[in-house]
Amino acid sequence: MNPIAAILRDYPIVVLDGALATELERRGCDLRDPLWSAKVLLEAPELIRQVHADYFLAGADCATTASYQATFAGLARRGLSSVEAAALMRRSVGLACEARDAFWADPAHRIGRPRPFVAASVGPYGAFLADGSEYRGDYDLSEAELIAFHRPRIVALLEGGAELLACETIPCLREAQALARLLAEFPAASAWISFSARDSAHTHHGERLADCAAWLDAYPQVAAVGVNCTAPAFIPDLIRAIGSATDKPIVVYPNSGESYDPASHRWQGQSVCARFAEDAHIWQAAGARLIGGCCRTTPAHIQAVAAWARRRSGAELND
Repeated sequence: MNPIAAILRDYPIVVLDGALATELERRGCDLRDPLWSAKVLLEAPELIRQVHADYFLAGADCATTASYQATFAGLARRGLSSVEAAALMRRSVGLACEARDAFWADPAHRIGRPRPFVAASVGPYGAFLADGSEYRGDYDLSEAELIAFHRPRIVALLEGGAELLACETIPCLREAQALARLLAEFPAASAWISFSARDSAHTHHGERLADCAAWLDAYPQVAAVGVNCTAPAFIPDLIRAIGSATDKPIVVYPNSGESYDPASHRWQGQSVCARFAEDAHIWQAAGARLIGGCCRTTPAHIQAVAAWARRRSGAELND
């Protein structure tokens, strides 16, 4: 099951969605919680469905579920049993599928675009810790321990109907290796693996991104390799680094361009949607085939990217 390959056979770009947490906060949700956006699965799931719907209306070809920080260990801390936690993870997929199916039921939404798919977010082990280690990758776990941590969540997400796994914000090669090897237990499944990067060449843990891409190249269930939750300025060089090591499609969904000040707990700078779309053109020229947004991006950013991508698709069809 590889919806990426199916879309790329007919379209030059897969348009991803943007930030989920940003939109939930804009709609009044308080995400100051170790569960982050997964907290809304418990409190206001209808808001998550609405955000997915808005991204589809903006032009996204994919919905990424609210399961980034939904883990059995994290939900157990909140008092949920393993049965309840699994049901909540399946629900995260169901909400995205409901939004997609409602969107696709309107024939007007099918003109000039592929049927969107649902990618289940699989955040790194460090996201469960909620101590910033998801941006360091310095947790001292073996590959076997990482596989054991990720396995039950992947089971639940696939049982929920996920059409792809979005293994995202991965800070280190060891965790990517664990996820790639774990995929073999689910032969019908495919995933993209997307790293977070500290500069224009290295993961947050310090491995060369080109080396990570080269290692993943041998795993056919890895449908795409890329980078997310990273400053836009680093993206062109990171795309070229990945492209030097693999022919797999390259996925990028950087942050908006704003920077976070941990002292004031505020985002600084300005994000311009039109500029984000202009950057998307640069990323596509560098080799990216899946493009979306991460922190602080909104449906307006994705609408700008989708408008550019549709123009691009039309131009290629006319060549």
